[in-house]
Amino acid sequence: MKEGRTLGPSWALAALTGINLFNYLDRTVLSAVLTPIKEELHLTDSRLGTLQVAFMLGYFLTAPFFGYLGDRMSRKGLIVGGIVVWSLGTVLSGWAPNILSLLLFRILVGLGEASYGSISPGWIADLYSPARRNLRISIFYMAIPVGSALGFILGGVMAAHFGWRSAFLWAGAPGLLLALSLFLLQEPVRGASDPAHPVAAKAGDDPQGHPIRLMARTYLQLSAHPDYLLVVAGYVAQTFSMGAFAFWGPTFLTRVHGLGLEQSGRFFGGWLVVTGLAATFLGGAAATALRRRSPAGYAQLLALSAIATVPATLAAFALADRGAAELALVAAMFLIFLPTGPLNTLILETVPFGMRACAMAASIFAIHLLGDFWSPALVGFLSDRLGSLRQAALCTLPAGTAVCALLWAWLAVRQARLPSGFHRL
Repeated sequence: MKEGRTLGPSWALAALTGINLFNYLDRTVLSAVLTPIKEELHLTDSRLGTLQVAFMLGYFLTAPFFGYLGDRMSRKGLIVGGIVVWSLGTVLSGWAPNILSLLLFRILVGLGEASYGSISPGWIADLYSPARRNLRISIFYMAIPVGSALGFILGGVMAAHFGWRSAFLWAGAPGLLLALSLFLLQEPVRGASDPAHPVAAKAGDDPQGHPIRLMARTYLQLSAHPDYLLVVAGYVAQTFSMGAFAFWGPTFLTRVHGLGLEQSGRFFGGWLVVTGLAATFLGGAAATALRRRSPAGYAQLLALSAIATVPATLAAFALADRGAAELALVAAMFLIFLPTGPLNTLILETVPFGMRACAMAASIFAIHLLGDFWSPALVGFLSDRLGSLRQAALCTLPAGTAVCALLWAWLAVRQARLPSGFHRL
């Protein structure tokens, strides 16, 4: 069979986006059922925070391996295997008899999702030319708010009516069928849509070298791209705040503002859909328009959104009035999702196309090791020590968004100096 796709780019984008939706559904359903898990398994907030740490261990520790393989092997097989593993991990979470088994199953969910998160964005980048790529990548990442919202809603509804275990069973089972859709697709050639580069380079390859040394050499080569480093550094700071925000958000509304479990899940789920869809699409379209006027267009959108997020997160946790706090939470959600498309496009375009899976994997590793790997547990620890979830959030989350704003503003200044029409490969 000749190199190509059995279905067109739009079909491939739709299939990969649909799978990404369930990726985030399985990831976030846990946050909606923290209260009943705490009650049944007799856990502290600190122990609840370790459940997210377990997921992150499986996710970011394995991402570099999948990224390295994703630039060198068939991407389809790696993705299908990942879907099966994360779906089984989610289903098994519903049968966990204790905290230790639940920690193990959340590690499996993270391991499976690492394959998909590292490899699938590069697949999409190979389907579309640079001028069309950002908006399509924005569409792919619109699955984040929808999947996350469904996780909050499904978890809250199922926990309220059938118990928290049923939420994991219903969230995980469909993923075992989703993998079949990938067999209708054929991978594009790496770099196929990038001008004047018909053959995809495989950075760091040396048939005589040791695999571990080759992988280390490849990831070290990413340090030669300063714009990539700034994108990821800002992403680390944003993820620190966003991870704790998403993990503790429904519990914050329940504990501080008196919303019921199902009501808080519906609030977060409903507004995640509205703000996430609108912000991701509008951010992608606005960044594309800005890029036509300046090579710093993507970075400018990142910087402006991060700057506006600082007061929004501060107000969300500081305001005593429930209505005002909910309005600030909605604003923060919108601003956090606004740069999603151009952020991931920059990760892919600030490195050579033969290193895109590695670039995405290194980003995953960094943002979780230095970001939300420990921020939910830190907020839980501070909540136990201070006796206030509100004070714990105020001590940590606005500072993370401020650091992100500074780093992305620096990136925008750097990219504004590039010649008009410049495109990195």
